[in-house]
Amino acid sequence: MKKVYVITGGSGGMGKAIARRLGKSGTVLLADVNEERLKLAAAELAEGGLTDVAYRTVDITNENQVSKLAEAAAKLGELGAIVHTAGLSPTMADGRRIMEVNSVGTGLILKAFLPLAGPGTVAVCISSMSAYMLPRNDAYNGMLANPLAPEFLDRIAAFTNNASEAAYVFSKLGVILMVEDQAWEWGRKGARIVSVSPGTINTPMARQEASQSEQMKTLLDNTPLGREGEADEIASAVAFLCGDDASYITGTDIRVDGGTIANVQRLARLKL
Repeated sequence: MKKVYVITGGSGGMGKAIARRLGKSGTVLLADVNEERLKLAAAELAEGGLTDVAYRTVDITNENQVSKLAEAAAKLGELGAIVHTAGLSPTMADGRRIMEVNSVGTGLILKAFLPLAGPGTVAVCISSMSAYMLPRNDAYNGMLANPLAPEFLDRIAAFTNNASEAAYVFSKLGVILMVEDQAWEWGRKGARIVSVSPGTINTPMARQEASQSEQMKTLLDNTPLGREGEADEIASAVAFLCGDDASYITGTDIRVDGGTIANVQRLARLKL
């Protein structure tokens, strides 16, 4: 049976790079909130020789639309992977909306696609190196791992103060915690679930953040490799995680950040 690879945020730089990699193995289903951008992405991929591409407009915070996306994927073939790149960065919305998209949206995607998972299926969720800036704490760990719980957005507001920067960091830690929390459920079906935490990546979204954030420049200045990453470097990590060579990797996060977090942690130790 033909494999289908679903990529949320599929019209973005990272989503298209992942599609180019995974599209060699089956059908790609791109999902995003903007239909015009999806059409342009599909056309761009077709120009590069990737023609087995479908797309669907989806608001990942709308449970019905997410369910319809899963139904569309099931009609296309056997689920090879769900790669969840869709999300909002700090300059794109207020804190509550960032938590809704990045946390609740991730929860809805994983809930909808778990029933489609089978032996060999992989779920890859994109987190961020910023998740490592926040210490884990029992006061909010359980909450972040379960964003579909009642009153989640109201409860987490107490920790973020609805500030966009804080909400973003909390939401990305939540992605890592969800992956850890759900590894057992996915594993019972012979499937794997992992997260990837990119550093400063050369994409339109990252460039928008860098233009408005002094912290982004500071992090880049402290990156051992001395440069931004490229979208295809994230795509290569995702392709590896979706392949047989990663068959015993699940329930964990992979940092692809040029060593930024390692150096930040090193500098913090030197101050002790």
